[in-house]
Amino acid sequence: MRGGPSVLGIVLAGGEGKRLMPLTTDRAKPAVTFGGTYRLVDFVLSSLVNADILRICVLTQYKSHSLDRHVSTTWRMSSLLGNYVTPVPAQQRLGPRWYLGSADAILQSLNLVHDERPDYIAVFGADHVYRMDPRQMLAQHVENGAGVTVAGIRVPRAEASAFGVITPGADGVQVEGFLEKPADPPGLPDDPSKVFASMGNYLFTTKVLVDALHRDAEDPGSVHDMGGSILPMLTERGMAQVYDFHDNHVPGESAREHGYWRDVGTLDSYYDAHMDLVSSQPAFNLDNRRWPLYTDAHQLPPARFVAGGIASESVVGPGCVIRGQVTRSVLSPGVVVAEGAVVQGSVLHDNVTVGRGAVVRGAILDKNIDVPPGATIGVNAQRDAELYTVSPNGVIALGKAQRVG
Repeated sequence: MRGGPSVLGIVLAGGEGKRLMPLTTDRAKPAVTFGGTYRLVDFVLSSLVNADILRICVLTQYKSHSLDRHVSTTWRMSSLLGNYVTPVPAQQRLGPRWYLGSADAILQSLNLVHDERPDYIAVFGADHVYRMDPRQMLAQHVENGAGVTVAGIRVPRAEASAFGVITPGADGVQVEGFLEKPADPPGLPDDPSKVFASMGNYLFTTKVLVDALHRDAEDPGSVHDMGGSILPMLTERGMAQVYDFHDNHVPGESAREHGYWRDVGTLDSYYDAHMDLVSSQPAFNLDNRRWPLYTDAHQLPPARFVAGGIASESVVGPGCVIRGQVTRSVLSPGVVVAEGAVVQGSVLHDNVTVGRGAVVRGAILDKNIDVPPGATIGVNAQRDAELYTVSPNGVIALGKAQRVG
């Protein structure tokens, strides 16, 4: 941030994403395709870059090849100005071991901090769908002199067991407690039906983070996690504050989109977030020219609709050929829907082919799947459950190149 405080971005992108299987069978969770042409990691990187945080390290670990390749080939910054987005694999600088947790991942990568010597460090997660202006969070952090500021979003108290929950003080800013996935947390003072859920986005004063990481490394009982270890430690020392995501305003957003944030850690939440994209007034609009989402520009021709093919309330990527009927669906580049085929309420990744007369309903199909002519997915629930992965809410998921029975 030229003329202002220096900020190093650290993106935590090492998660396995087990709950997103089979989409994560062959790739890290942040590399999973979302919204047709993007990958999950693109959302956090776009927010950081739009906010002029232009030196960013993406810490990777599990099944990271496609993620490393995407970051390296897509996110090229100006080397003349010293800017970069770089993947950083587990380096085993502290011994022959994997990262023990997100805090240990940063501890093992402190050489990046020592080389850059930033005033502040933005530690953000890599697997959520949202837009955010981190500059506004940074302004609160600097003004209040906090050691760490954690972004919080208000969610219904009934959903608290899925999140880390922040207990704010009387001023609404100081963090007085942090509970990891509590069954019965207290509600917010101004709205007892809601709680502050941690978004997994933190802003640290550099010295505070470095000191906390070394202190945590010496604790044999620690789980070495940012939310489970570092935040509770700094909370006990009175150094943690919360930033209300509702106060964040992104240029170009509509009133309907304001405050949109989705944790897409399960097949159902991943599917539901895609359905948020496809209405005439989407809950989350991919097209915001004032706060754009960046990704790889696919070198493909525009989508074609031929032989009476139609698509309604859908997102259709480049290189698609539509001869059948598509409704309320998201199609990645290179999808082919043959004549007489029907695709409804589905998410099709790159190069999926839906054969003549085939039906696909309520499904997520990963890359390079060939649905044979006349085949059905999402028509016979019992048969689908025998052949494919089916989520608790009935979403059918097929992994990369999986054979359709």
